Amino acid sequence: MTCYPGKTLQSPGIKQGISGFVYLESGNRMPMKGAEPQKARGLSTTIYVYEATNLGQVSRVGVSPYYTAIYSKPVTTVLSDSTGAFTVGLAPGIYSLFVKQGNRFYANAFDTNNNIAPVTVEKEKLAKATITVNSSATY
Repeated sequence: MTCYPGKTLQSPGIKQGISGFVYLESGNRMPMKGAEPQKARGLSTTIYVYEATNLGQVSRVGVSPYYTAIYSKPVTTVLSDSTGAFTVGLAPGIYSLFVKQGNRFYANAFDTNNNIAPVTVEKEKLAKATITVNSSATY
């Protein structure tokens, strides 16, 4: 997951869970001499929160970041606003975050144990997460 500095997260009364942003990157993202890098834009979408999910617990489309089925336990969903910001209250634990593109789930981050987009929630803390949807970007 990528970090975008300078943003503040709103957490209306939620003191434990995950707070973050969903960004969309598309088009040519190659650095160009003399040009400012394009900024990702916030994406209003549904974030699907599952119990920690490993690659062995999904039906994956080849080696892509797309999944047709997730076999771990679904926990909740949350909507990001027009800037991509979201906050969701959760019990302590490890969760995997997905968004949908069409009828497929999307997540492009992994840890060293092949857990998909993992975020750890600790007691009385808000974990920070950033989801970058870059399936239509070229680098």
